Amino acid sequence: MLTLKNDYLTVQINPLGAELSSVKDNDSGMEYMWQADKTYWGRHAPLLFPIVGRLQDNQYRLNGTTYHMTQHGFARDREFTVVDQDETSVTLRLQADDQTKTLFPADFTLTVHYTLNDHQLRFAATVDNPAATPLTFSFGAHPGFNVPLGDPTADFSDYQVTVSPKKVYQRVPLVGPYSDTQHSVPMDLTQPLQLDHDLFDHDAKVLTLDNQETTLMLSSGVNDHGVALTLSAPYVGIWSPYPKRAPFVCFEPWWGLADDVQATGDLETKVAIHQLAAHDSFQASYQITYF
Repeated sequence: MLTLKNDYLTVQINPLGAELSSVKDNDSGMEYMWQADKTYWGRHAPLLFPIVGRLQDNQYRLNGTTYHMTQHGFARDREFTVVDQDETSVTLRLQADDQTKTLFPADFTLTVHYTLNDHQLRFAATVDNPAATPLTFSFGAHPGFNVPLGDPTADFSDYQVTVSPKKVYQRVPLVGPYSDTQHSVPMDLTQPLQLDHDLFDHDAKVLTLDNQETTLMLSSGVNDHGVALTLSAPYVGIWSPYPKRAPFVCFEPWWGLADDVQATGDLETKVAIHQLAAHDSFQASYQITYF
């Protein structure tokens, strides 16, 4: 594990998947991040690349060839190289190789950077296209947070999610694991969203943000502990596994979506896909404040 530390927090990042694995309060030892209990979900905060969500039949076509790829892509299961590290920041990198090209036949460089500043952890990612042809991909993140925080006697339903700006958002429904972008529905978030396991009986709540700066805050009335995630992305998912009564919730910044229910299988026409021009770069970022 790679460790970042300041006066307030100690952060651990696993080079496998460049995954944020632990954020602890230095004074109390309280753990903010979900600890990957496989009974519920065996990950902490995986990175999603080169796809977000699931492909129809776990496959896609590119330039006339069919490739197989499982949900959320392969980056979360690949070892990243540490490029640079000091006490409060680390940079890690993943590059295309012969193994990735059996799943995704493209050159790419994915560089991620974590920076710890006071009570806030900032994440930034850059996708570089070194090739002379466009790079077709999606990107996302999937951090999970313990619920409850700091009080083992508290209940999941004691917590709420406040989304700012407070307004009625458009939600992309999921049909099984697939997006139904033709039938978006309004979701009134002018008031906090009270957590309940049944809220996720049809999988994640996927909100359309249109790249507007948005903050999701997890909090409760039982204590003053919580997290606030701020992002500027096309979409964000709010998820906890159902019907498992899992003691965590994920806030998921997404620059992409799972295949649409009407998907053709062609990666270049996949819903919410990115086409990165030759020798160009793509940036994504979010920040989490822990309190």
